Amino acid sequence: MTEEQVLLWHKIRSFDIDDSDSTFTFTDRLARENGWTFSYSVRTIEEYKKFIFLLCNSNKQLTPSDQVDQVWHLHLLYTKSYWKELCEKTIQREIHHGSTKGGQKEKEKYNNFYEDTKKTYREIFQSEPPIDIWPTSKVRFKEINFIRVNAHKYWIIPKLKFLQ
Repeated sequence: MTEEQVLLWHKIRSFDIDDSDSTFTFTDRLARENGWTFSYSVRTIEEYKKFIFLLCNSNKQLTPSDQVDQVWHLHLLYTKSYWKELCEKTIQREIHHGSTKGGQKEKEKYNNFYEDTKKTYREIFQSEPPIDIWPTSKVRFKEINFIRVNAHKYWIIPKLKFLQ
């Protein structure tokens, strides 16, 4: 990394996504809404910060893993934290979240973006992205059938592996 990149990475990595005055933090909410452990949520936030850094240092379109995308979606709801604290003050640029238009061409396009993202990750961070947060493209774009469910009202029973 260049000296400028090192400085930016330090600023992004030091960015505190949790409000210290909150009893129920961003990380707590991320864990609850996704059924993740607190420690896994902490790791996904670290990977989200890496993704933001990649976006700041690449002229290519990049696509996050679903886990990183979940962090991003939630962070966008914390508008002051996202737009003022992260974009304006920390990275000094706006990063907008785009969405797919659907269809086969979009699938191929985003698959290529995802592969480019992981390649850029390896080049910049000199390590493999963690597979449990950055799965293969096949897994990334296959396991996308999500719905919001009230766990107080409904049981959630995972499918048996041999039925999948």
